[in-house]
Amino acid sequence: MTSRFGLSAALTTPFDASGQIAIAPMIAQARRCLAEGCTSVTLFGTTGEGASVGASERRSVTEAMLAAGILPHQLVAGVLVDAAEDAAEQARHALHRGARNILLAPPSYFKNVGEDGLFGWFSTVFAALGPLARDVLLYNIPSVTMVKLSLGLIGRLRTAFPDVVAGVKDSGGDWAYSEALLSAHGDLVILIGDERHLARAVRIGAQGAISGMANFVTGEIRAMAEDGRDDTRVERFVLELLKDPVTPAVKVMVARKTGDDRWLAVRPPLEPIASQGRQQLAVAYDSLFARESA
Repeated sequence: MTSRFGLSAALTTPFDASGQIAIAPMIAQARRCLAEGCTSVTLFGTTGEGASVGASERRSVTEAMLAAGILPHQLVAGVLVDAAEDAAEQARHALHRGARNILLAPPSYFKNVGEDGLFGWFSTVFAALGPLARDVLLYNIPSVTMVKLSLGLIGRLRTAFPDVVAGVKDSGGDWAYSEALLSAHGDLVILIGDERHLARAVRIGAQGAISGMANFVTGEIRAMAEDGRDDTRVERFVLELLKDPVTPAVKVMVARKTGDDRWLAVRPPLEPIASQGRQQLAVAYDSLFARESA
């Protein structure tokens, strides 16, 4: 494994007409992202609709990826559930198969819980994993979970579990928080999920990104994540994506890049982007990335 995290594509999940995961195009997309400069792909994260993918499906996809020749250290597994037992079960298989990291979100059904409760939940997950517990990335995405991982909680967890907590993925979109996180815990693997802040964070110590946009502008995101290179086109296109629910919007762009409309499908409760929205995204993309789409 490289010493620096680099770029992981937050892989989207294609579905066939019956609503089942279409594994062949998913493997092809993983290979494409890795070939274009990603150091890993993240399965079952927010962009991958991980909260809608069951444990048996996760095992099947992971095994298919490995059977296709994708290496264990090229896989990160997202875990986005509320019950500590379920979180441990989902993480256990990925860790057993050698996954690089577990991207572990806090529980989100119960709102306004305190730091002690969150510490207890993470502790229960780690205890259930036992000796398998390692390389966990704490996932801060309060726009989805309504739970902000405080700097104090991160400090408590890393102190209590120094061989388990490897870093934090910050998808909060709050630059002041990102800056404070890097200042307080910059010796951890700090990853940035909001591409608008990515290059600036890398220049002050972030180790890269887990990025949904890496699915379709891989080279551009890699330059930001690896070299801290600003790209105003990427920053402006984030604003276009955020005009719609972001996961189906990213899938629109993957469908356009691959020519495979299976990427347009999402699982309920998400809904696909209508044709007008798809056209608006295409126009915005072409206006910003004319060279790549020419």
